[in-house]
Amino acid sequence: MYYGVDIGSTYIKIVGLDKNNNIIDLKVLNTSINPDEMVKDYLKNKVIKTLVATGYGRYMMQEAFKVPIISEIKAHTKGAYYFFNDVRTIIDLGGQDSKIIKVVEGGNFDNFKMNDKCAAGTGKFIEIAASRLQIPLEKFGEIAKKSDKKVQISSMCAVFAESEVISLIASKEKPENIAHGIIESIAGRLAGMAKSMRPEDKVVFTGGGAKNILLKELLSKKLNKNIYVPKHPQMIGAFGAALAGKEMEMK
Repeated sequence: MYYGVDIGSTYIKIVGLDKNNNIIDLKVLNTSINPDEMVKDYLKNKVIKTLVATGYGRYMMQEAFKVPIISEIKAHTKGAYYFFNDVRTIIDLGGQDSKIIKVVEGGNFDNFKMNDKCAAGTGKFIEIAASRLQIPLEKFGEIAKKSDKKVQISSMCAVFAESEVISLIASKEKPENIAHGIIESIAGRLAGMAKSMRPEDKVVFTGGGAKNILLKELLSKKLNKNIYVPKHPQMIGAFGAALAGKEMEMK
């Protein structure tokens, strides 16, 4: 099998492909101490032809496994292009950063913008807020859609934004209204980044944040474009890494 591993700040994503690029192994692990050992333990009884690493922990994987690595930009581009070969713009929302990637015909990227300076515009802020509001992360968007009042989260810093959330909780604001305000804030930041790159159709949304149904809807409205989400958006980087390994073997 052809394996790709995407070690992110919050989760480790592992994808195994067969010779026809069918996904036959899919695993998500919480990133903790020694993520390379976690990957090694998971893969120890697997039949592996190639293994390629991506994500912020790719250099750790390269040293531990002596395997090739590719950048997150290349991995997400390759993965998104496989499922949507007419993709021209990728919006990726991960745990520690967000990215806008411009894709050209043939499946290569020619430009990108990354925000990795503050958690307020990343998936990590949703996780922090979900914990504060005692809302299951997987239901955060669904519950936020039930809001009946517009609540604004205006701080550009995650620390201050969290303080806003705490103040809203103390004032007994409904959790669904606070949740909607948080997602609206993140959607605004992502849309602003995307507009600065002049997004073209087709727009594909990847990363764990793409599983949030309200975030997808708000992004679509703010960009006035249809947003497409792969079946396993969180796994696109690992999928792209696995594809890269297969291509390397065929050369």
